[in-house]
Amino acid sequence: MEHTDRRDTEPESAPAGDPTAEPAAADGDQPGPGPRRTRLRRVRRITLAVLFILLVPLLTAETALRVNYMGDPADGTHTRDRDAIWLGHAWVDGRKDDADLAAFARRVKATGIRDLYVHTGPMEHDGTLPEALYPRARWLIDAVHREMPGVRVQAFLGDVLATESPDGMRLEKAATRAAVVDSARQVLDVGYDGVHLDLEPLHSGDRNYLSLLDDVRAVTRERDAQLSVAAHQIDPLPGFHSFWGTVAGHPKWWSQKFFGQVARRVDQIAVMSYDTMQPLESLYGGYVAQQTSLALEATPPTTHLLMGLPFYHENRFGHWAHAETVAAAVRGVRLGLSRTDADRERFGVAAYIDFAATEQDWTSYREGWVR
Repeated sequence: MEHTDRRDTEPESAPAGDPTAEPAAADGDQPGPGPRRTRLRRVRRITLAVLFILLVPLLTAETALRVNYMGDPADGTHTRDRDAIWLGHAWVDGRKDDADLAAFARRVKATGIRDLYVHTGPMEHDGTLPEALYPRARWLIDAVHREMPGVRVQAFLGDVLATESPDGMRLEKAATRAAVVDSARQVLDVGYDGVHLDLEPLHSGDRNYLSLLDDVRAVTRERDAQLSVAAHQIDPLPGFHSFWGTVAGHPKWWSQKFFGQVARRVDQIAVMSYDTMQPLESLYGGYVAQQTSLALEATPPTTHLLMGLPFYHENRFGHWAHAETVAAAVRGVRLGLSRTDADRERFGVAAYIDFAATEQDWTSYREGWVR
């Protein structure tokens, strides 16, 4: 409904004696606002127009996400026994022991978890990996293979990239990429069942990253080991990463094409489908449903696709704990799977991260996804 402001139709009269009052119109002049009032009115109209241009697409997109969360998931959209979980560094630096492993084994028994991404880095900015970071890695690998038959242990290797700040790993350097490949060999020599790379912030279209994946996969194939990656979210709208990079200086998303290029180079790709900026549980669930569909479309059936679950609780601009719940994520995953490829075999969810998880997180995972 259009709202009319009286100030737009009736000029205000100034109090008598007010030194800021407009001078009275001379005989024959048309009464009206002075230059200052005209400028203020123009600024107000421009501001309202800009807000309208920004808010209408946003409200339209959020409404679409809410609609995307509606409906019922298809029967059978539950675990394929191909799920994963990210584990903290305490498992390899000496803080965890046999009792901790036994308790964890009981926790994941009868769930779909078959891959553990164990934080073994971080790598140095030059791509090397200090051996002193993981003195208990061999113990963990042997204990998992003994206590949790069929579960793989992958070395989670990450670092910050120098894509948005002067400090970090530079993948454009061939020597750095070669060092990362050597780090992959290093952890496989220890006995890990695979290498899990998490390099952020990684901009869409990075050819150096694709080259790195080709080189690391040659090593993992030689060892009959897994290569998995943590992947950025996919553009919710075409080209959105370019727009957001211009506005915020942080592209955040990948194009669907680039996501597919990465997915074809790895054995497993795990979407970090959290930190979405969504303020409501229904909007977050709708967003996860959309991301699941986009990822399924881009991922070949020979690659194992996993959608991330937020097993942590923070409140900041990018992540609201009351909205980004495991229950909403699981329902979103099931809806996206139902609508896009309900029978996809190489599919699962990946929980981030063990040390921040609550009993409610585990319950929501088991009741919503494992059943």
